[in-house]
Amino acid sequence: MATINDVAKLAGVSPTTAKRAINEPHKLQPQTLEKVQWAIQQLDYEPDLTAGALRRGRNLTVGLLVADIVEPFFAELAREIGVRLRNSNYGLLLADNEYQTEIELHNLRHLAGQRVSALIMRPSYGPGNREYLLKMQDKGTYIIEVDHHMPDSPFDYLMLDHEQCIRMGLEHLWKLGHTRIAGLGTHHPELYPEWRAHHFDRIMREHGHPVLSAYREIIRYNEQDAYEFTRYLLNLQERPTALFAFNGTEAIGAYRAIQEAGLSIPEDISLLAFDNLPWTALVKPGIDVIEQPIQQMGELLVHQVLKNMDGPRTPLHKLLPGKLIVRGSCGGPSGK
Repeated sequence: MATINDVAKLAGVSPTTAKRAINEPHKLQPQTLEKVQWAIQQLDYEPDLTAGALRRGRNLTVGLLVADIVEPFFAELAREIGVRLRNSNYGLLLADNEYQTEIELHNLRHLAGQRVSALIMRPSYGPGNREYLLKMQDKGTYIIEVDHHMPDSPFDYLMLDHEQCIRMGLEHLWKLGHTRIAGLGTHHPELYPEWRAHHFDRIMREHGHPVLSAYREIIRYNEQDAYEFTRYLLNLQERPTALFAFNGTEAIGAYRAIQEAGLSIPEDISLLAFDNLPWTALVKPGIDVIEQPIQQMGELLVHQVLKNMDGPRTPLHKLLPGKLIVRGSCGGPSGK
């Protein structure tokens, strides 16, 4: 089996330079890097990442802990992060927490055991795992939160500006004449501290349209819960004239319930949703959505991770604005 010394000899460089071509390729001149890569290919050399991690105390790998792997937003974000890490010669380990503290801790232990250099995570609900995360941080793992961040969290974060997006969506509906608007989910400070539901309730109240008690229910942000809650809302005597889905999978459930009820969008009910998923542009009418800047998120997250794994830490506390895309699923209230 070829060693790094064999690679260095064939490439005509020092072993240190050969190692740098693998671990820090951006620090080498293109001609030198090309020679080492040619030697690696000729010798079919594969570095022992585990041994390297033991020597350095961490691996050339970044952990990504999302809330739900099958949720399209997190799948797209993982792809954006993975491509950019690969271009910088880092690997990606992916796991999810299903929004649950216990599952999160289980996967955090595995990621820590792999000696990841950094961790990008969407925190779970409930008591959380701050103590364990702080231990990881003390051992050299850089940690940044994405999509969700509590005010007392000690970690860096990059999030959508949930308040700006909710206000933008509500103003879109208000201009069309809607006041009976139901958000698909209710904020709870412990069980479900979702910022979108929190800002929805607050902004509606401040604008003089407090959310009716009949429109309040704590649900998980998934297709099935949204489907069942939408069916309930549509059967109310004073049903809402507009629905606001707080993520893309909720929008699927709501759309399915509306179709099954034999109602037309937007003539009978309007639908506004987060996440510009492909299907939202394919149905007729298309769904009005609030698009998240996923590519920008991936770029900023990887830039921040690479910058903070070595050397002095540069804090990042950043909110990114969303974009309203109007396609026709929101119209004037039907009055029913």
